[in-house]
Amino acid sequence: MVAVLVIEDDDRIRLSLTLALEDEGYTVSSAATAEEGLVRQRREPADTVLVDLMLPGIDGFECIRELRRADDVPIVVVSARDDTHDIVAALEAGADDYVVKPIAVKELTARLRALRRRARAATAAGPRTSVVGELEIRPQAGEVLLRGNQLALTRTEFRLLCELAEHAGQVLSRQQLLERVWEYDFGDERLVDVHIGRLRQKVEDDPGAPARLVTVRGLGYKLQR
Repeated sequence: MVAVLVIEDDDRIRLSLTLALEDEGYTVSSAATAEEGLVRQRREPADTVLVDLMLPGIDGFECIRELRRADDVPIVVVSARDDTHDIVAALEAGADDYVVKPIAVKELTARLRALRRRARAATAAGPRTSVVGELEIRPQAGEVLLRGNQLALTRTEFRLLCELAEHAGQVLSRQQLLERVWEYDFGDERLVDVHIGRLRQKVEDDPGAPARLVTVRGLGYKLQR
């Protein structure tokens, strides 16, 4: 069974999440603080970690950074904070997804399943290397080079760039990217916008005036050939 670690300081929410996920067939461990959660993850690594942002002591952002420094475990933020700044900060810290409370269990479990599929797909990527302009994308190695220099991309940024490269020159809507990269047929399209912004920081010479990864107003995003 898939093991999930829930790091949440609210006893009621932590218990509710634990019971709901166990009903869906997950093995669940939990922690009320980041410190406790980090120790648990080191001793008995879970397959996925759910993290609240408003934790006592070490906050959720630092907890995410510590988890990410240790390994590549999928991390989902579960928080009542829905400000775009918080979403950006959490994703920059290393989270893979962001779910706003109150939580619909079916939506959460669908996202967990999608995360697992994406993680498996990343390890089974095909061997074909593609070149789009000055970008060289190597799926098998999980590498992207810009003018021969390797870029440091997260797993989600890499999948997003691969999808855009596969359809280079074509416009992909936010909904299409949610479905193809995140494997969601629902969800907050800000996830796409935030990751596009992060990707531009790495693939553009001037992220403020993108020339490779462009916005087509009202339609979506396009990777220029």
